[in-house]
Amino acid sequence: MRYVSTRGGGASRQASEAILAGLADDGGLYVPDRLPKLDWRDTDEAPLPVVAERFLAPFFDGDALAGALPDICHEAFDFPLELVRVADERLWVLELFHGPTAAFKDFGARFLAACMTRLRQRDDPSLRILVATSGDTGGAVAAAFHGREGIAVDVLYPDGLVSPRQAQQLTCWGDNVRAFSVAGAFDACQALVKAAFVDPALAHHALSSANSINLGRVLPQAAYYVWAALAHRSRTGHAPSFVVPTGNLGNAFACIWARDTGAPIRDIHFATNDNRTVPEFVHGQDWAPRPSVATIANAMDVGNPSNMERLRALYSDARLRASFTASYVTDEAIKRQIPHDASRRGQILCPHTAVATHVYDRDLVPNGWDERDTIVVATAHPAKFETVVEPLLGRAVPVPENLQVLLDLPSHSLPLIPELADYRAHFS
Repeated sequence: MRYVSTRGGGASRQASEAILAGLADDGGLYVPDRLPKLDWRDTDEAPLPVVAERFLAPFFDGDALAGALPDICHEAFDFPLELVRVADERLWVLELFHGPTAAFKDFGARFLAACMTRLRQRDDPSLRILVATSGDTGGAVAAAFHGREGIAVDVLYPDGLVSPRQAQQLTCWGDNVRAFSVAGAFDACQALVKAAFVDPALAHHALSSANSINLGRVLPQAAYYVWAALAHRSRTGHAPSFVVPTGNLGNAFACIWARDTGAPIRDIHFATNDNRTVPEFVHGQDWAPRPSVATIANAMDVGNPSNMERLRALYSDARLRASFTASYVTDEAIKRQIPHDASRRGQILCPHTAVATHVYDRDLVPNGWDERDTIVVATAHPAKFETVVEPLLGRAVPVPENLQVLLDLPSHSLPLIPELADYRAHFS
């Protein structure tokens, strides 16, 4: 399979080449030249590494990594994935937070690191990964690449706009990982990363990305949607619908990709915080990116989501609006939803997952979704957001062991103004 730029420029590439490059030469994002169709009709429930290997195989057909794909999937997906039913409802929660940094980003980051490590054995080892983060991505990427020979990581995050525990996960690594606290919002971090890739002064550096703009991040995320849909169908006999909390649209795009390649997925609803760009587009307005708005669901504070470029390259606007629905949630609604879910459903959820359960209750149940099987995607462990969740519940949230290990480490970050010249000065 070959991959082409969303902007139509440059030559097509194989998967490995696209993963290493991060962005296409013309600044676009890589998309496959076609979407494979997979037949899952007779597939029983299987472990995630097995499902991921089968799902990803067509995307790596003819690629240098094709033979290593089974090992990559087993290395990357070596932690639990839970699909939990909410009592007395046709509602399930897909818990994606059991990895090393207690967030769904661990899936894509570990897959990407496993791929790049193998690719670096054949190429120049001086690779630097640039990642902009609104909260969880940077920690997952740092954990996945920490200590890997020949690969360095720069994590750029908005100073003061991530939770204290998120900040700790971004800054506790050292060695081959540098953390930069940027005086601006996530959009400024993302703009710096994109500018660095096309900066002639940095052209002699081997740079790549680990945001969901990288093909190696979004592909493995689609695999867990396939697994969840198959597991649910195996257990219940029904194809589920999904409610996906999303910011930069990587997680959301992955769900659409899973369905369009044949996974038994019914309807898809995207839930955003008060950054309303995507819901407004779905409801008929022109695509209008804007500066991000700070919310308590900070990992989704994105006003110009990168993966919309992928979606609009693969689908017409009309078809895209017909592919999913979307709605947004204010901070006040999130604050009401978290204790509501704890008392009514026995679920302690992070602010981002509460965005999804709120739109389920407010927008989807009145439209009959309570009469079908629905899976809400839980993107992070609530203990990562204790300054939001614990005051609302009036009690402490237990910290999982994998998170506590990171909280006990020393931390360090480098201040950065959101200008390319300032960032460039940190390259030697």
